[in-house]
Amino acid sequence: MEAMAGDKFLQKFRLYETRSKFYLIGRDKTRTLWRVLKIDRMESTELEIEEDPTGYTENECQELLWRIHEGNRLTGGLKFVTKCYGIVGFIKFLGPYYLVLITRRRKVGTICGHEIYSIGKSEMIAIPSPIVWPNVAYSRDENRYKRLLCSVDLSKDFFFSYSYNIMRSLQKNITDKNTGQVVYETMFVWNEFMTRAIRNHLKNTTWTVALIHGFFKQSKLSVSGKEFWLTLIARRSRHFAGTRFLKRGVNEKGRVANDVETEQIVFEDTPDEIPCQISSVVQHRGSIPLVWFQETSRLNIRPDIILKPDVDYKATRLHFENLALRYGNPIIILNLIKTREKKPRESLLRAEFAKAIHYINKGLPDDKRLKFLHMDLSKLSRRKGTNVLALLNKVASDVLDLTDFLHCEITTPKPKDASSGQGAFAKSGDIESIKDQNFCATKLVPLLLQKGVLRTNCIDCLDRTNVAQFAYGLVALGRQLHVLHLNDTPKIELHAPLADDLMDFYERMGDTLAIQYGGSAAHNKIFCEQRGQWKAATQSQEFLRTLQRYYSNAYTDPEKQDAINVFLGHFQPQQGKPALWKLDSDQHYNIGRQGTLTEETGRSFIKRSLSDGNILCENTVPVSDCNVGENNIANSELLPMQPLDDMREPSDSAPEISLPSPCSSTNYSMLPGRHSISEERQNYLKRLGYPELHSSNFLDLDLLSSSGNSCEEEIFERSSLINSPMDVVSIESTTSYSEQGHNDEVRDDTDLSRSSSQMSDIRDYSDRFAHWVDNGGMLCY
Repeated sequence: MEAMAGDKFLQKFRLYETRSKFYLIGRDKTRTLWRVLKIDRMESTELEIEEDPTGYTENECQELLWRIHEGNRLTGGLKFVTKCYGIVGFIKFLGPYYLVLITRRRKVGTICGHEIYSIGKSEMIAIPSPIVWPNVAYSRDENRYKRLLCSVDLSKDFFFSYSYNIMRSLQKNITDKNTGQVVYETMFVWNEFMTRAIRNHLKNTTWTVALIHGFFKQSKLSVSGKEFWLTLIARRSRHFAGTRFLKRGVNEKGRVANDVETEQIVFEDTPDEIPCQISSVVQHRGSIPLVWFQETSRLNIRPDIILKPDVDYKATRLHFENLALRYGNPIIILNLIKTREKKPRESLLRAEFAKAIHYINKGLPDDKRLKFLHMDLSKLSRRKGTNVLALLNKVASDVLDLTDFLHCEITTPKPKDASSGQGAFAKSGDIESIKDQNFCATKLVPLLLQKGVLRTNCIDCLDRTNVAQFAYGLVALGRQLHVLHLNDTPKIELHAPLADDLMDFYERMGDTLAIQYGGSAAHNKIFCEQRGQWKAATQSQEFLRTLQRYYSNAYTDPEKQDAINVFLGHFQPQQGKPALWKLDSDQHYNIGRQGTLTEETGRSFIKRSLSDGNILCENTVPVSDCNVGENNIANSELLPMQPLDDMREPSDSAPEISLPSPCSSTNYSMLPGRHSISEERQNYLKRLGYPELHSSNFLDLDLLSSSGNSCEEEIFERSSLINSPMDVVSIESTTSYSEQGHNDEVRDDTDLSRSSSQMSDIRDYSDRFAHWVDNGGMLCY
């Protein structure tokens, strides 16, 4: 947000009315600055707003209100309407404009002294005076649109901050100096459309708050006798947003359904609320980026998956280009969907997804290729003696070796050294200054930056995805605590009390995100088993949640989708045009995008993508001077992002790769030493728990947990093994699932001959695997 003079942020407001105007009086937390906003009530269908440029004291403001009252005494004077804590936005249906206010708030956390709030209660107020209220012929439709908007419960899962850009990750706030209007245009601000009119008119964001939809939880935990604060944030994208069966896959602009960024922030508990060090790690979930959908059915709890062909995978490519702009490289895909089914559903997408990534990687340089891991989590979880969380932890550890995470030192200079820069984050060379009226300037010095991101998906990106994200968060938490000097070891055991605490965080986040998208809490079978809960109780809970999700998807999701489209401005009612409820979901989404005021037509995809949450700038440019927005997504080729330490980058002229060394006591950065390929390959496989270096020519996590794979299953998994530049498996033979039920034997024979050829060259496995670690490609577990 933009700062007022002296870095004051308006936090409390009182709304007054006369017959002709609304007067919104705002003040800062210390009651030293008062401002006035005037809203015309005599205009029936247009929005007229005027901001008084004067900054008042409390006494001056009281005197102004008295004069307004006296001047309007003949028409009823000045009347108090309500107190509030910020403007959510303005919205218009078929008649007048409405003002949406936050009338109750709850503090839910603090980040570097910046308070984070959720909404306790909101109110929608019609702006025109009754004397000019038009006799709207569409009053019945008007009331129905109002009810739709009010069905978006702002008191659930929305949060905001006056002084901290909560819509961006901590690393993004450090590396990007853009504030004010720009941050409202990012993908995670859900009231961007509703605030657009006032922001464009006033050219500031003084009176509005940016609402983030998703999940926020902060609690104080302890490890080794030391207390720290753990914050878990989930930011849901407003692009292609909606409910489970009505928003699937990817749209033509590369936006995926159920797109959620998860950030895990850790800092030590200190008396003055400003920690000495802070750490953050970001991961991503989103629907499989193919053009696919499912028809909602009240008779079929599991509708068929319909996959639309996309020869050039343009939308899929746009999605990954956008991820590279937001997070840098490498992009690591953890795909948890099923490999084989009696009736192909998930496996249909799995094969096409592999083909899409193979196609995209063929056109990319080695250093920009997507890394891909496939793990049939459902199959693994059914195997006796298999510890799925332990396997996921091994994968997470190796992913973190590639991406790292943010680690910053925070210094608090003397007040006389505090800069007067505006904004919640004011730049000062390579050092970031955090500003708040309750604290002198604090400076963040990044010691380590995250580069790239782990992208996890299952079919819904809810249940299995949440388990994998917990495993990643647990491994990251161990390393975060270690670099913050809160724990002597960078590893947290699965049965440690701290792991249980973190599991509770991720379980609550998973339930919240699942209710938003799927209509029920998440299926937490693996979490329940980890806690040792009674199996019968777990099965009953899972069954009830399945029924709840089915009912929501079949009966209530269409209206919920309508409400989301109205709130986000994807559909804007117009007189003489069909009402929203007379259109199906695809129609009203398209109509919404074609409206004259909608975001998708108001700005191009390329322009918008530049502000969608980038968290890393190239290290060849000082952090303070980085501007990822200058990159062009059309020419990005998945944007190579340089690592923090040049010594970690593989040499183009030497057949060597650099893998991480154990972290030091002061910083989780890489040591400059290099090792030969064979040594690093062997260490990598040992960390995965693989018994022998030459066990197979591809990694299969099933073999790690059990040797009980049937020959048929093993052959099938090899046939669907994803490609690498050195060992390309024909994708064409694995994607024709429409005749799966009749062609299994033929397929197995074909794949057997292929696998025999592969087995004859089994010793070459190590080179192929090293090539994947270094250059990308796909790796099937």
